[in-house]
Amino acid sequence: MSHHLDSPIARQDIRLDITDLYAFRGEIGTVFAINVCHSIAGPIPAPGYHPEGMYEFKIDLNGDAIEDITFRLKFDERDDKGRQRYTLSRIDGSDAVDPDALGTQLLHGATDEVASMSSGLRLWAGKAGDPFWIEPDVLHAVGHAFEDGTTIDLSGWDASRARNLFADHTVYSIVLEVPDDVLLPAASEDRYIGVWAVATLATDAGGWRSINLVGLPMIHPLFTQFNEDLGNRLNAGQPSDDFAIYGAAMTAAIARVISAYGTSEDPEAHAGAIAHRFFPNILPYEVGTPATFGFARWNGRSLTDNAPDVMFTIAANTPVSLGIGKESVTRKPSKTFPYVPAAE
Repeated sequence: MSHHLDSPIARQDIRLDITDLYAFRGEIGTVFAINVCHSIAGPIPAPGYHPEGMYEFKIDLNGDAIEDITFRLKFDERDDKGRQRYTLSRIDGSDAVDPDALGTQLLHGATDEVASMSSGLRLWAGKAGDPFWIEPDVLHAVGHAFEDGTTIDLSGWDASRARNLFADHTVYSIVLEVPDDVLLPAASEDRYIGVWAVATLATDAGGWRSINLVGLPMIHPLFTQFNEDLGNRLNAGQPSDDFAIYGAAMTAAIARVISAYGTSEDPEAHAGAIAHRFFPNILPYEVGTPATFGFARWNGRSLTDNAPDVMFTIAANTPVSLGIGKESVTRKPSKTFPYVPAAE
């Protein structure tokens, strides 16, 4: 799983469980998309988006791993037809880190309808097919290897029988497309941005509790399948603090697997370099370019990138394949807005 049901706190209400984050070139600008409320968790009384939650796209413009722009969505309760109305706001500068900052309201809309501005900025939220794929046997073997410091044991696995655990499953998507002339004036000259997404829940004390944070895919399957406390902690805090807090532990976990494979003369140094790629946990993207989440370069993430093979292989320093790819996705993404697969 990329980020599906990744921690005990996230599983308490799957409406706040972000399964995946994508950033890619759309028809008119940069697309930021997240999925929540995965059907693999089973039926819930009121699926969709949490009316006491907040869903945010965070954008770093200068490489310091601190957000300079926040696009924030808040949803109302479901009406008698199951629709939810929402408000999209933009918060800039030092206020972008403040969950209580009001910012500027950009859009009001409702689920299953496209809302847009005269600038071209547009948003869609609603039920969709899950474009992600994972092979459960490989997933669990990878988790055990990084927990136990061993090679990935696939001795009993038959690649010819690989299956996509998420075939035929659905999610609730949020898709925001921001035109270049809206986003680029705030970006650096090299057009690079860093992207992550956060889902938070209002507390009884009047504040906000971070439930889920996602930047790069597959961080949780690699390191938290069997360490749920770590899963909770990775979903809180700021990306700028990631390496200081988690770098040493992640380096050690990666080094043990590389040592088990014997693929580096200096496993600790190699593992440290990988840990620095993984943290801060932010998805890099060059605005205006095709997204490619590959072995050599991470440049956003499209709806059809093979994130599991890439991240598992990099972390283990040895080829790892699920035995399946985008062909295993039941409902295919679209080349037109809102891009995500149809739910039916």
